[in-house]
Amino acid sequence: MPWDEGLVNSLVYDVPDPSEGRILGYAQALNEALSLALDKDRSVFVLGQGVDDPGGMFGTTKGLPEKFGHDRVFDTPLSEEGMMGVCVGAAMNGMRPVYMHNRPDFLLLAFNQLVTHAAKFTYMDNGQTRVPMVVWSAIGRGWGSGAQHSQAIQGLLLGVPGLKIVMPSTPHDAKGLMLAAIYDNNPVLIFEHRWLMKQQGVVPEGIYTVPIGKGIYRRQGKDLTIVGASHVLDLAMKALDKLKDSDITADVIDLRTLKPLDETIILESLRKTGRILVVDTGWTMGGLCAEIGCLAAEKGFDDLRSPVRRIGMPDIPTPAGFTLEQYIYPSVDKIENTIKEMCKK
Repeated sequence: MPWDEGLVNSLVYDVPDPSEGRILGYAQALNEALSLALDKDRSVFVLGQGVDDPGGMFGTTKGLPEKFGHDRVFDTPLSEEGMMGVCVGAAMNGMRPVYMHNRPDFLLLAFNQLVTHAAKFTYMDNGQTRVPMVVWSAIGRGWGSGAQHSQAIQGLLLGVPGLKIVMPSTPHDAKGLMLAAIYDNNPVLIFEHRWLMKQQGVVPEGIYTVPIGKGIYRRQGKDLTIVGASHVLDLAMKALDKLKDSDITADVIDLRTLKPLDETIILESLRKTGRILVVDTGWTMGGLCAEIGCLAAEKGFDDLRSPVRRIGMPDIPTPAGFTLEQYIYPSVDKIENTIKEMCKK
């Protein structure tokens, strides 16, 4: 790969997002990351249903086909498994595909290629073959998306060896993690949340990476640890803002990467606070909430002052109606009430 490894490694941001600098929207930050990667490395190409649409997949690919050519940024047929197979084969032969889906639901059609092949080849030939590919998708919510167009499936993939799973929450991390994922020599899944696409934040210019597998503190406090990723972090911090007069403070850990999971930062915070609340965009059964709950029980049990609590989706499909949606999803009020129950203040 023509990227200079020393240069990339010297530009790793493992600190909180900068507070001053150029402001970009979330989708713009992703667009810039893709543009930098396409410009830097001829082996990078972007494909997916709608990537060449004038709107550019929520703006993330806007202008890229015109800038880099329709042979490097191109639309694909409605054949998710076939196109995933194309990406796997291309990655095994020296290319770095970025396969984009506007909903994670459609990834289910490509699980054979992703889970059985992309995730396994490096292990099966003892590391001689690498599969450097990125699979990107944006979780839907609202607009009557219903049970089949709003699924947050990251929990289904946590148990698959060979995959890395990333979920940014800020424009800064969206850009840095996209570049890190493209540079990685393994298959990396990036799950965004559509409600973040218009968020704005400070984003440095040029190439930089955010380390895969490293969480970060968004806030620090004394009473409990809140762990999550993506859109739910914003809900958690709004809940804490509502409690500012109650003297309750919390560590808010943005995992940024679900797999490999940064166990160190979670257990470090639990030792300090003694309480842990996990919030996730997916279902509580068998997903991130369950995994971190097990981590706390197995490796942090002596530090627990109260039971582990979790907020996520209940074990039912997502309804299409607006009123029922409000019951299903994590919310500021749910998080606030759970915090008060845990801290009894």
